Amino acid sequence: MRKRVCPMTTTTPNTTSTNTPLPPSTAAAPAAGKRLLVQRAGLLAGLAALLAVLLMPAATGLPPAGQVMLGILAFAVIVWITEALDYAVSAVVIGALMTFALAQVAEPGKAAASAMGTSAALNLALSGFSNSAVALVAAACFIAAAMSATGLDRRIALRVLSHVDANCRHIVIGAMVVGFLLSFIVPSTTARVACLVPIMMGFIRAFQVDRKSRFAGLLVITAAQTASVWNIGIKTAAAQNMVAIGFIEKQFQTSITWLDWFIAGAPFSAALTIALYFIMTRMMKPEMDEVPGGQAAIRQQLAEIGPTTAREWKLLGIVLALLGLWSTEKVLHDFDTSSTTIAAVALMLMPRIGVMDWKESQRGFPWGTVLLFAVGISVGTALLKTQAASWLAQLIVQHLGLQQASAFAILILLSLFLIVIHLGFASATALASTMIPIVISVLGAVQTPGINIIGMTMLLQFVISFGFILPVNAPQNMIAYGTDTFEARDFVRTGLVITAAATALLLLFSLSYWPWMGYLTVKG
Repeated sequence: MRKRVCPMTTTTPNTTSTNTPLPPSTAAAPAAGKRLLVQRAGLLAGLAALLAVLLMPAATGLPPAGQVMLGILAFAVIVWITEALDYAVSAVVIGALMTFALAQVAEPGKAAASAMGTSAALNLALSGFSNSAVALVAAACFIAAAMSATGLDRRIALRVLSHVDANCRHIVIGAMVVGFLLSFIVPSTTARVACLVPIMMGFIRAFQVDRKSRFAGLLVITAAQTASVWNIGIKTAAAQNMVAIGFIEKQFQTSITWLDWFIAGAPFSAALTIALYFIMTRMMKPEMDEVPGGQAAIRQQLAEIGPTTAREWKLLGIVLALLGLWSTEKVLHDFDTSSTTIAAVALMLMPRIGVMDWKESQRGFPWGTVLLFAVGISVGTALLKTQAASWLAQLIVQHLGLQQASAFAILILLSLFLIVIHLGFASATALASTMIPIVISVLGAVQTPGINIIGMTMLLQFVISFGFILPVNAPQNMIAYGTDTFEARDFVRTGLVITAAATALLLLFSLSYWPWMGYLTVKG
């Protein structure tokens, strides 16, 4: 049978001088105006919600400090959903609100006349910065910066793809393998996709494939979704996982090791990766079977970056050693993930043996992400400390009838709730900061015998990574959407099927593997 090949596309030379400014798009101004209107409306709605909660009559069982935190939570959720403020700016605003609003009320368990004061309230607003999970996220950002500075991530991607033939489906598999491998050594979803997308676009240009072809859209969407899928299986792959770890450490004085997380989540991610391949290659079937000159294009890009440098070899050695330490935590040693990661960053920044200097590490460093992460943990800690989370949890337990429900029913009901609410969030970190404290309180409020609160929290954190449906559900989705290789409806229709597959796997694993491993209930 004759194979179909990619039709060569012709391009029209750009006659516009690069020095002449292009006229603004006629659609850009109305879109910007509409966006500004939504942001202003979101900010006003957030402030209105804050005031409404603060002024409502005192509820039974809810301390004044808890009522203040519920108002701040309502403000935060609305601002995050509408993106009324930049995430970093929202973190500063939320911290200021916590400081001054909590200062006026008594700390739970103390005399009503004794206001907390700004000093104690500020300590609570900044409590997230003392969490070891924040240090891990910041250190992970340094590792991602080192990967970008040395070009090691790009080299690994090209090396893997150089072993793939010109068959379109094999190229897709190669891109998925790269996404999987980078999940181990680049602890930032955004950084991984930011590395992969330019490589995919380079292939598309080198293969002379139409940017709007199904093959181009297939390649880019699959790269982004693979990154999201492996956020589930690898503890250090995404910042939102560290939110759950931070709250677990705070509440239960214990943690989940890298290997334990991998054992719980990797089989799920592996099964979903297989489903992802078949969903994407069927729903966005490429126009051709093979891409002519595919291998040559990859080899050309490899030749252009030259031989492996000493910096790349050093970074690879440090990262592989770090991966070894992560995976053997509590097996061969007692060093926790945060401590070993900080030590690795220290080595990366050391003169001579390091791979970059301080100035180089700061280029594009996402300080806003670290700030949002820390303040998000502060909000969650305050929700727990002021009893706001437990009060909300009681409402959820009563209205959903979870008091005597089985661990399976609780897991599925809360999972469906998280999948739906994620549609309104553009950041899984913000979603985790909002929901994990409430999840912990809900699990603590039910009367199900032997329920494993830590294991169930981890499984529900997996669901928080289900940002597969909308381009705005995750930064990596927006990076992919920014390539203009597909329409939003392509992402939505494939994302809905991926989410359905993930939900089906959730049911399957909740009835088999996870109970057998003791993640739903403690084995008697």
